[in-house]
Amino acid sequence: MDSRTFTGLLLAFCWSALSAAQERPDWSHFFTDFDARGSIVVVDERGAAQPPWVYAEERARTRFPPASTFKIPHTLIALEVGAVRDEFEVFAWDGIERSFSGHNRDQNLRSAMRMSALWVYELFAQQIGEERARSYLEQIEYGNADPSTDGGAYWIYGNLQISAHEQISFLQQLYRNELPFKLEHQRLVKDIIVVEAGRNWILRAKTGWNGHMGWWVGWVEWPTGPVFFALNIDTPNRMADLAKREQIVRAILRSLDALPDP
Repeated sequence: MDSRTFTGLLLAFCWSALSAAQERPDWSHFFTDFDARGSIVVVDERGAAQPPWVYAEERARTRFPPASTFKIPHTLIALEVGAVRDEFEVFAWDGIERSFSGHNRDQNLRSAMRMSALWVYELFAQQIGEERARSYLEQIEYGNADPSTDGGAYWIYGNLQISAHEQISFLQQLYRNELPFKLEHQRLVKDIIVVEAGRNWILRAKTGWNGHMGWWVGWVEWPTGPVFFALNIDTPNRMADLAKREQIVRAILRSLDALPDP
């Protein structure tokens, strides 16, 4: 074996070791404290390269409908194809009363993201079409890249599914502006998913819920680097369980000094 072959194999081995997830069974109490069943993946890039941390690895590699976390790539696709011009375009409320009061008004891109206004994104889906959606999803390797549905929004009720590990991969590309979308579109989407910020940190994230399980995915930006996270939990108590998504993630991030205490 020559030196170049050996070096290549060594680099491949090191990459494989770094990419293998490190189980965190000690994180189980964060879930039991909130009476929740689920999984989380955390990738801390603030220092030297290290493997992802994961609780419930088998579930973290299981695909689920992305629900409203899909609004992140969906917005990128909508901007790219011209289904929405910018964050200022107004979408007139159709007058249909929906269960979430924040949906029952005119929306722009920022409010539709913040309120998770499904009807706005259903408009986008109609204009994008299944064929174009599939093409973009395949380009960005988003889960199973399947936007088909027998009825209803394909990211909630259809066949599109993604795992927690795959959510992280997508978010890392967005953070670095490496997705196959215009730079200004990637920057805009990152801006409209800001949840909160401090003097030297920014939390960007999006929730998702399909009635049975819920997501919270995103990252915290620090001067030394980002900390990515993707959590999903079962929601047997439906809306009564939704707050647990953020509560669990915030508790874990605080334990890592990745989010300041409130």
